[in-house]
Amino acid sequence: MKDMFLKATMGLGLLVLAADQVAAQNRNCAPRDVVLERLSNAYGETRQSIGLGANNAVVEVFASETGSWTIIVTFPDGPTCLVASGLAYETLAEALPVKGEDA
Repeated sequence: MKDMFLKATMGLGLLVLAADQVAAQNRNCAPRDVVLERLSNAYGETRQSIGLGANNAVVEVFASETGSWTIIVTFPDGPTCLVASGLAYETLAEALPVKGEDA
């Protein structure tokens, strides 16, 4: 379980780092309102989490009740870009490890 948590954390970190590459390539990007409308209407996805990434980019995770999910990044200069998407999304509420125990 701890190994899975570590891998998930590292994976999200890599996605944030990849956000700069997405901006540089300018692929799968559109105005924010267009992206949000598409996620809602085509996939039934709503925002599940949000965070601030490198260069003040806003990183968001969207998911639907059917399990589809999408990670998008919105850059300060305006474009919103698709970073990753997939299936089998689950919401987890895991407890932090006890202090003093190996992680």
